[in-house]
Amino acid sequence: MNKTLVKGLLFDKDGTLFDFQTTWGAWAAAFIDELTGHDASLRPRLADAMHFDANAKIFHPSSPMIALSNRECAEVVSGALPGSSVDDIEQRMIASASNAPLAQATPLAPFLDTMTAQGIALGVMTNDAEAVAHAHLGSAGVADRFVFIAGSDSGYGAKPDPAPLLAFATVTKLDPAHVAMVGDSTHDMMAGQAAGMQTIGVLTGPADEAELSPFADVVLPDIGHIAAWLTA
Repeated sequence: MNKTLVKGLLFDKDGTLFDFQTTWGAWAAAFIDELTGHDASLRPRLADAMHFDANAKIFHPSSPMIALSNRECAEVVSGALPGSSVDDIEQRMIASASNAPLAQATPLAPFLDTMTAQGIALGVMTNDAEAVAHAHLGSAGVADRFVFIAGSDSGYGAKPDPAPLLAFATVTKLDPAHVAMVGDSTHDMMAGQAAGMQTIGVLTGPADEAELSPFADVVLPDIGHIAAWLTA
């Protein structure tokens, strides 16, 4: 595909707009403590289920928490906590995640304004909850830059299903071939491929270049390099 024809950019949120480990490592450590009450036996069990290194406060690349929907993540957590309710865990996760300490992958406002000035339509599709996405983008002061913000609970489905990506193309009236899906996981890249979109991988999530390259048209250090790639 010809990258000069990019008319829309659809971004994943965590690991793409926001650095994954910096944002979610600190959050996960606190959330595990909250759920387990610092129980010496439950804490390591929950960390193991999440594939989370509680000492380093980082997720392993194999973590199921990286690309799953909120509901699926709640099921993982609930499975490690005897007697817990998936519904309760999901609601507590959404409430807690809304206040996660955000680390922007690059200064978002100037980057997004540069893209908009070039006539590029912008959207966000995350497997997180839509309410959390709005909370995070609002906190970063950039929610108004996007014409489309969707989560796994928005009614379009979740990645790697291409349906939510195609919803963005419908809203913006763009041919999917003129849209680039930008993300940090193979789920993002596979969804983009299935939707007939261009795919831009970024290294601000747990996946490395070797993991993303088979599914991406290009792998960049972070989204701040997209402008140069578009004009190269």
